Amino acid sequence: MNDLHRALKLLPLALALTLAGCSVGPDYHRPATEVPLQFKEAQGWTRATPQDQLSKGEWWAVYRDPVLSDLLRQVQISNQNVAQYQALYRQALARESRADLYPSVTGTASSTRSGNSSTTSNSHSVTASVSWELDLWGKLRRTLEENRASAQASEAELANITLSAQSTLAQDYFQLRVMDQQLALYQQSITTYERYVRIINNKYQAGSEGRDTLAQAQTTLESARASALDVQWQRAQLEHAIAVLMGKPPSAFSLPAAPLIAAMPAIPPSLPSQLLQRRPDIAYAERNVAAANAAIGVAKAAYYPDLTLSASGGFTSAALHNLLSLPNRTWSLGPELSGTLLDFGATKAQVEQAEASYDASAASYRQTVLAGFQEVEDYLVQLCTLESEIAARQRAAQAAQESARVTYNQYEAGMIDYLDVATTQNTSLSQQQSLLSLQSTQWVTSVQLIVALGGGWQAPEDAAAP
Repeated sequence: MNDLHRALKLLPLALALTLAGCSVGPDYHRPATEVPLQFKEAQGWTRATPQDQLSKGEWWAVYRDPVLSDLLRQVQISNQNVAQYQALYRQALARESRADLYPSVTGTASSTRSGNSSTTSNSHSVTASVSWELDLWGKLRRTLEENRASAQASEAELANITLSAQSTLAQDYFQLRVMDQQLALYQQSITTYERYVRIINNKYQAGSEGRDTLAQAQTTLESARASALDVQWQRAQLEHAIAVLMGKPPSAFSLPAAPLIAAMPAIPPSLPSQLLQRRPDIAYAERNVAAANAAIGVAKAAYYPDLTLSASGGFTSAALHNLLSLPNRTWSLGPELSGTLLDFGATKAQVEQAEASYDASAASYRQTVLAGFQEVEDYLVQLCTLESEIAARQRAAQAAQESARVTYNQYEAGMIDYLDVATTQNTSLSQQQSLLSLQSTQWVTSVQLIVALGGGWQAPEDAAAP
C-alpha cells in the first residue's frame, strides 16, 4: 500500500510533465499569400486582418424585398443540405474532446461459480483501475489541435453550404421575377398581335389584303405564343428549385407572379478587404492547412515511445460476505513503455505523407484566395459594364417601340406593306426581351458579387483596423 501511496503522490508531477512536455512537429503559421493593395476594377480596397469569424448578418437585406427575405430565412432552417452539414459539424465538434489528455478510470465487479465432478468453488472480485498515457512528445496535443482545426473547417464548410444555398435561391428568385415581366410583355404583345390578326383577317375577307399578309400576321402571333410558353416552363422549374432549397416538395410551394420590387444595391466606392478574407471557403481551406500541419506532429510522434502509467486495486475473495475485508485486498502499479523498434521505414513514409498533405492543403488555400480575388474582379467589371449596357439597350428598346408604332400607322395609312410592320414588331419585342435578360443578369451578378465578398459588402462596426 505504501507503494500505491507513493505512486499517487507522483501523479501531480506526471501531470506537470505532461502539460509542459514538448510537441513534436512544426507549429502552425498561416501560409503566406499575395494580397493586392487594391482591386483592378474598384478603388478603395485596403488590406486588413481576416474577419471570417464575424457574423455577416442577413446580407440580402440590401435588396429590401420582404418576399425574398422570407424565403431566404427558411434556407438555414429547412434546407436538407444545410441540415446535413450541421450534423457533420456536430460530429466534428465531438472529436474535439480533451479526454485523451487525462487519466481514464474503470471499474469492474464479477462473481463466478465453477467446479468439476468433485469440487465447487466461488470467486468474487471488485476492482478499480487507472490508466494514463503521458503526452511527453505532444502526440495527443497535436491530435487535439488537428481535431479542433478540422471542426473549425467543418464550421466554415457549413457556412459555405448555407451561403451557397441562399445565393442560389436569391439568383433563382430574381430570374423568376424577371420572367414574370417577360411573360407580361409577351401577353401584352400577344393581345396586340391578336388585334392585328382580326383587323387583317377582316381586310382579307373584304378582299383588300392578300393571304400572305394574313399568314405573316398569324406567324407573328403564334411565334409570340410559343416564346411565352417557353418562358412559362422555365419559370416553373425555377419555382421548383426554390421550393427544394427551402426543404419543401415542389408540389407544396408556389410563388404567384408579381412585379419585382427589390432595390438594386449600389456598389460602394470603398470596399474593405477583410470582407474577402471572411469568405467561408477561404476559412475552410485555411483551417484544413492547420489540420494538416498538426497531422505532421502526430506522424512524427510515432518515432518516440509511448509511456503509460497504470494502477489498479480491489478485493478478491471466495466468500461474498467478507469480500471487502483487508486480507482480500489486491493492487498493482507499474509504468509501461512501448515503441516501435523496427518498421522498415513505415513511420518515415507516414511523416512524408503528412508533409505532402500539408503542402497540398497550403497550395489549395492559396489557390482559393486567388480564385476569390478573381471572382470579385470579374463581378465588379461585369456589373460596371452592365450598367452602361442596360442604358444603351433601354434606348434601343425605346427606339424600336417608336419604330413599330410609326410603321403600323404607315400601314394603316396604306403607305407600306404589313411585312414591314411585322419586322419592326419583332425587332421591338426582341429589344425589350433583351433588355429584361440583361436586367436579370444584373440582379444575378449583384448576388454573386455579395457572395464573392463573403456575404455582404457592409463592413462590421467592430472589424479590426489594419
